[in-house]
Amino acid sequence: MPLHHAVLALLADRPAHGYELRSSFEQAVGDQWGGLNIGHLYQILDRLSRDGLIESERQPQPVRPDRVVHRLTAAGRAELEHWLAEPSPRARGYRDDFFLKLMAAVQTGDQAVLDGVLRRQRAHLLQELHSLAGARAQSPSRVDGLLITAAELHARADLGIVDAAEQVLAGGIPVSQAAGEVTGAQSADSAGRSRPA
Repeated sequence: MPLHHAVLALLADRPAHGYELRSSFEQAVGDQWGGLNIGHLYQILDRLSRDGLIESERQPQPVRPDRVVHRLTAAGRAELEHWLAEPSPRARGYRDDFFLKLMAAVQTGDQAVLDGVLRRQRAHLLQELHSLAGARAQSPSRVDGLLITAAELHARADLGIVDAAEQVLAGGIPVSQAAGEVTGAQSADSAGRSRPA
């Protein structure tokens, strides 16, 4: 559950209360993901607490209602590390597990964690492309062939995102410049493949 793990990632840095977590989440992932509903966030926090992944402490406030501060447990840290060590399965739209995993890896401040997430995602996508090539070799029907093509294009686009993430997050290149370089390289590669031999 990517959102659950994103909350664990935010709590890995320091304890926080619900509104702090919502603000941190929205700052970390930006507008592309959209806002995080506070009611949904409290459901996530309840679930994480029941699962023993966080501990919650009520702190009295002089004027306002009591504040509940949440902190990561050892089990929560282990779960976050396990999640970061796994490749992200394909999801629909821009709400991609891999994007949240990138955010979580950046939040750790540890380049080795980020490099590991990117390396494992690249290996996963290359294996996916290899499997798709095997499926294509089975002489599928035209419709199945089209589905395989769609899956290959998605996997290649996802590899481009891994390339851009490596450039932007490791080298400090602005996102727009890195995106242009990746798109240009892919266009040149596509043009080279389409030329007759």
